[in-house]
Parts: sequence; C-alpha cells; structure tokens
Amino acid sequence: MSVSAAFFAQAQDVSVIRNTVDVYSSSPMVGSAKFNAMAGANGALGGDANSLLTNPAGLGVAISGEISGTLSVAGNKNSSTWAGSTLDYNKTKTDLGNVGGVIAFPLMTETGWKFINIGINYSNQSLDNTIASPGNDNVVYLTDVNDPDTARALAGHVYNRYGNLSKMSFGVGANYNHSFYVGAGLNFFSADIDQFDRLLYQKLQNNTLEEYQKQNTPYSEKSSGFSASLGVIGKLSPNFRVGLSLETPTFWTIDRDYNYYNDINTGDGAGYENRKLTTPFKATVSAAFVASKNFSLNVDYTLGLTKPDYKVYGAAERELNDFFKENYKNVSEVKVGAEYRIQQFRLRGGYSYMSNPMDALTISRFNDAGDVGDQSYNNLMLNDRNLASFGIGYDFKSFYIDASYQNITSKYSNPFMRGILTNNVDSAYYSAYPDINPNIMTSDAYAVSSVKNTRNNFFLTLGWKF
Repeated sequence: MSVSAAFFAQAQDVSVIRNTVDVYSSSPMVGSAKFNAMAGANGALGGDANSLLTNPAGLGVAISGEISGTLSVAGNKNSSTWAGSTLDYNKTKTDLGNVGGVIAFPLMTETGWKFINIGINYSNQSLDNTIASPGNDNVVYLTDVNDPDTARALAGHVYNRYGNLSKMSFGVGANYNHSFYVGAGLNFFSADIDQFDRLLYQKLQNNTLEEYQKQNTPYSEKSSGFSASLGVIGKLSPNFRVGLSLETPTFWTIDRDYNYYNDINTGDGAGYENRKLTTPFKATVSAAFVASKNFSLNVDYTLGLTKPDYKVYGAAERELNDFFKENYKNVSEVKVGAEYRIQQFRLRGGYSYMSNPMDALTISRFNDAGDVGDQSYNNLMLNDRNLASFGIGYDFKSFYIDASYQNITSKYSNPFMRGILTNNVDSAYYSAYPDINPNIMTSDAYAVSSVKNTRNNFFLTLGWKF
C-alpha cells in the first residue's frame, strides 16, 4: 500500500505519526521490578497494585496490604545506518519508575465475599529518543543548476524527542470465595514532549555546515488523557486461572506550541494549537498456572480493537485519520512470565512480543547512489518489538527487595528529509541562521536510514507488606 501523497504534503513531520502510535496509543508499562522481570505478564495472577497496569481484578487477589517503590535506570541506544555509514546514540536516565500500594479490607460477613481492596499505582517512563542519521555525498542540492559552486551535499539529519509519559491509576477489586475476582480502575495519563526535526547540509565550495529546521518545528506538547478499565479473574481449578480485562480508549487533549517560518504576513514566529485524540480500545485475555506456592506461570494476550482517531478541525487531522484508517494495523502483544520460589528467594523471567503497527508502505526515496525511485518498506517508522527479562528477589517477611533487567529490541526504517513548498502547502526546511542563502531547502523524496533500537533497563524495588 502506498503512502498518501496528500498526507505527506502537509506541514507536519514523520514524528507526528510515530508519537501518535508509540507515545499516545501505548500505556506506560514500567511496574515494579517483579512486574518487569515477568515482562508485565500478571493478568490472571494479580495480587498487587501493578494489576492496574493489566487487569484491575488482580487487586482482589491480595489478602494483605502492601506498598512499594521502584527505581528505574533506562538505557537507550539507536544505531542508524545509511549509505555505508552508521551513527550511534546512547543515553541512560535514572528516575522513579513506579510507586504502588494496596489496602486490603476483610469482610466479616457470612456471604462469599471475602475482601474489598483499594489500589493506587503510578507508572512513569522517559520518552527521550534521538535518531541521528548520517549524510550522503551523492545527494546534492543545487541552489542554481547553472552554478556548481552553489552545490550542497546532505550531511545528516536528527530527530530529537525529550519528555516523559506517566499513568496514575486508582482501582478497587473484590474477592468472592477466593475463586472469583472482579475489579475496576480509572487511569489518568500525562505526557510532556519536546520534538525537533533538523536537517544538515554541507556546502561543497568551502565545507561550511548549514542547519535547517522543519516547518512547524521544534514543537512542545503538554498532554493529558484518561481511560477506564474493567476486569475479571476466575479459578477453573486450584491450579488454573483465567482473566479478561477491557480498557476504554484513552481520550487525550494535546496542547502544542510550535515555531513557524516564512509566513506571508508575519515571517517567523510562534504558534499554538489544540488537538483531541482517541486511542485504540484494548482487550486482554490471560491464563495462569499455579503449580504450588513455589511456581507460577502467566500468559497475557492484548489486542487493540480500534484505531487512533483525531477530532477533525481541518485538513491536517482529516488526513491523519485517513492515513491511520488505511495503514494502521491493530496492535497485538503476547507476554509470558514465570516465578519460582526457593524459600525466601525469588527467581523470575519473562518474554513479550508486540506486533508491527503499520502496513507495508511505498515511498519515493533516494538510494545510496543518490538516485530517486519508489521502494516499499514493511517497517517504516515503527516495527515489531521483542522484550526479554529476568529478575531476582528476597522476601524478609514484612519487607522485600527485588531487582530485574529488561532487554528490548526493534529494527525499523527511518524516513526523513522530504519537504515541499507550494502555494497551498509548506513542509519545507528553513535555515536556523538568517544569513544562509538559500534559507529554504525542499525535496520531493525521502532519505531512509536503517535503525536498530536497543533498550537495556534495570529496576530496583523496595516493598513493605502490612
């Protein structure tokens, strides 16, 4: 399937699509070290506040109170390759990753209802990500086709994103006869993003490096959203459990401040806009095997049932919605996690796979030799993701300490550089320095680098049971 030319003619960059999918349409999944060690697979096990990240019915499994805090050390590496050259980006950030607590209320009644429990969970993750792509001397821009001294070669490109995404959840869970559990939760999201799109050219006459900013960038977004979740867990036997949870779409309000250039009336300046985004409705089915108090295994399968949808204020939102209707695939994720106990010691491991959210897309692009042609990509902008994790813990009865490690990998093709300028559309790149001539760069085709993203995350949790 080809990308709509009308969409990419709009004055917005590739990061709008990428952020819609992997920021606003995903949920923060940084839990406790135990949760992260089991790849987030706890939909039919439950028992702590992290149930609010998967299935709120898991709150009802708890039979005592608990509170915990988690320190996260998130490492992010991008290796971007094009035309035989590779640029690496590395960043490590330490932050408060998760805080959660459950208060258990035993019911002194003669009915089958044993507990009503209240849970609170806060999850936080960094959105910092830089994709720096190398240049290509074969891609040359001529200001004057009759004057070779005006030639400039593509020197590189950078997408920078900085910010955080958080999720605060409040929920209640109930326990019926230690065999059936039901729960509900309210989730409040917050995102803070600074996004840059910068293009570099080198003047061949004197090797001067010139920097250009994409129209309507850099931009800053401060966003808030909310969703609700419902869940149930049932024991089929003392050893087998199944669970089901539903999470409504997240309803986002996005406030954006951005820089614009070359306006016919005001020249350069700063603008503001507001957008409303509804993300996919999600369903999770779970199954767990509890062989004994020493071993448990959980499998979760999550499926997005709808697609991202912007409230239409004009042509930009309409074309965004058309793009997602044509090219977005319902995302699915499988998570498997296990825990083995040896007296007070805990050994944990997990694996998850998330599917590619995009169909194959065909675009016009420069190849390594600098020639333009159409090419189809099955991993443009985003791709599937693999996560492997393990962890250990020690239970001191009232207190416990857990540690875990995650390795997350994904490979995708990164398009950049395309920008056009017509009477109706402006998606060009503009010089950051007024004395550069020309101060506008345009291109009808993309350059595309191959990116390997690797994330190495460490977590440490301290908890107290009461």
